[in-house]
Amino acid sequence: MSKLSGKVAVVTGASKGIGTEIARALAKAGAAVVVNYASGRDGAEKLVGAITAEGGKAVAVQGDVSKKTGASAIIDKAIKSFGRLDIVVNNSGVYEFAAIEDITEEHFHRIFDINVLGTLLVTQAASPHLSAGSSIINISSVVTRITPAQTAVYSGTKGAIDAITGTLARELGPRQIRVNAINPGLIKTEGTNTASVIGSEMEKAIIAQTPLGRTGEVEDIGPLAVFLASEDARWLTGETLIASGGLR
Repeated sequence: MSKLSGKVAVVTGASKGIGTEIARALAKAGAAVVVNYASGRDGAEKLVGAITAEGGKAVAVQGDVSKKTGASAIIDKAIKSFGRLDIVVNNSGVYEFAAIEDITEEHFHRIFDINVLGTLLVTQAASPHLSAGSSIINISSVVTRITPAQTAVYSGTKGAIDAITGTLARELGPRQIRVNAINPGLIKTEGTNTASVIGSEMEKAIIAQTPLGRTGEVEDIGPLAVFLASEDARWLTGETLIASGGLR
């Protein structure tokens, strides 16, 4: 029997990158998956098609996680489609780097609203539907450990996610709901390619500091989400699992 057979998962920001691979991995492990997207409808529908073609169950739903109505719509779709909810992956996130003198209110609020407020609103909407044994997985970042220059706002959002993970682990623990975070290092995604990070001097510098000597792949993250969602991780909560090839 598959590890997640009979389970239902919501993955936010799943139309591309890490979110797509997490949704795919959860589906392969037997979960029915709600694929959330903000604007990437084509990517979300393509993923749903791929999952169903392999015999899995998936639906796509549009929703802005930074708005309460959007967060609620995502969770409502899960309940309407599959009748329950067991796994929530708060993956939606944006990044934009700026030196301290270039930070604006708009820059701050855009990143914090999606990365932090979005995590809280989706979890808030999901909480009433979660029962004992459920798992919440927040996608953070290794930046909380290495704190690169010109990432004060982005690193601040991920530091908040780490703190929220610990807080919610304590708050939801009495209900036997586990809350953990995955903190990836640099990963090859559409975003890091578009931002010209992949192939840059920055990437070379990061690889030079990474004991395993390479940039991460989205396939490195999916199995970790399956592990944290499964009974194999039943004794883990409040943890930040650094997935960076050893980069600290």
